[in-house]
Amino acid sequence: MALPATAQPQGPLQAWAPAKPIRLIVPYGPGGSSDVIARSIAAEMSRGLGQQVIVDNKGGGQGLIAMQDAARSAPDGYTMVLGHVGTLAVNPAMMPKLPYDPLKDFMPVTLLAKVPMVFAVGPNVRAGSLPAFLSLAKAKPGVLTYGSAGNGSAGHLAFEMLKVTAHADLVHVPYKGTGAQMTDLLAGNIDAASAGLPGFLPHVKAGKLHILAVGSAERLPAIPDVPTVAEQGYPGFESSQWFGLMVPANTPAPVIERLHAEALKALGSPAVRQRLAEDSSTAVGQGPEAFARFIRTEQKRWGDVVRSAHVKAN
Repeated sequence: MALPATAQPQGPLQAWAPAKPIRLIVPYGPGGSSDVIARSIAAEMSRGLGQQVIVDNKGGGQGLIAMQDAARSAPDGYTMVLGHVGTLAVNPAMMPKLPYDPLKDFMPVTLLAKVPMVFAVGPNVRAGSLPAFLSLAKAKPGVLTYGSAGNGSAGHLAFEMLKVTAHADLVHVPYKGTGAQMTDLLAGNIDAASAGLPGFLPHVKAGKLHILAVGSAERLPAIPDVPTVAEQGYPGFESSQWFGLMVPANTPAPVIERLHAEALKALGSPAVRQRLAEDSSTAVGQGPEAFARFIRTEQKRWGDVVRSAHVKAN
């Protein structure tokens, strides 16, 4: 998995070496894509830094608890937080009184990886393609349902983006986590869902679910026969979760340079590349300035979806 040319550190690396372990706060619980990416990166960065990078899962509150903790931490290099499309791009549009500022309270280190969303239907839906499914939805507006791991989750916003793009009317059914959502999808209690590929793949192989489309710009190697949403009549459509390293505002530049360099080394390591491939994730490795521009672009893009779909926080 080659990193893009933009992923190379700029200029000579200034000397900063951590003298104690570094905490990496993850705004979600163990087991999901965020946890997998954080632990893979942390293990490799620990080797490069000579100090342990300890993953601290702080789920709940749609990421608010973790982000506030990170924002209040000392800007000394010993606290990082795993930024996510939800906490950095969706929450600002969904929560008028957000208790942290994604751009002012943090400094970007690097965009680590993107995890494409896929769109799947349950056993009761007779649709072999995305256009066929959307035709059913348009023929029966407000009848077909889709589930998500919760209001404002990546799966919720991905499907809302699809609804807005395709002008289709489906009913959102929020759950408390992916487990309950998957149980009901397999039972046919909801018609469809969107999430990362790993959660769907075992059930697809067992013939219990059918993936209609992938939300990435290109097809996924793990399911090469499944076309993208863009290929099926909606050019330019892209829906992916993404994850990046952030530090508290006012963290010194030499610290950010070192963390950025070690993150790039971690992304290029065989262990991380293999783990990301298993999760159908794509390594990115953008530098701080490019990551900051990316966040602003994503805030605009997802903000439009949130406003169009009238998504509100719980």
